[in-house]
Amino acid sequence: MELTGRLIANARIATLADQRKVVNFTVAVNDFFKPKGSTEGKQVTAFYNCAYWMNEAIAQRLIKGGIVEINGRIYTTAYKGTDGEPRASLHCHVHTIKVHSTVKKESQKNSINELTEPLADLPF
Repeated sequence: MELTGRLIANARIATLADQRKVVNFTVAVNDFFKPKGSTEGKQVTAFYNCAYWMNEAIAQRLIKGGIVEINGRIYTTAYKGTDGEPRASLHCHVHTIKVHSTVKKESQKNSINELTEPLADLPF
């Protein structure tokens, strides 16, 4: 299945006991629809916990806020939450990744610094 979404955090590399490495990241996919008989639309966001086993070098390009297109096998995992209620999570065993946009770490820091400075001459 193919999904396009936004990374909600920087990718993490995990090393297993047998020294294999896996890149873990989470993708948020937005969906918008209008229920039958309703005048208002509804937006739903699904979060997919992804695992990519091919090459850990991609992790440096998977930065929070970037847009990626992934292709892989989607499955669910059921578990009991801390409150004892049944829960489920969506996962994707990723075969291919296309990075459509990325956020540079330095420019991200600069834009945050610029936003914290007082701005006196705003046009509105």
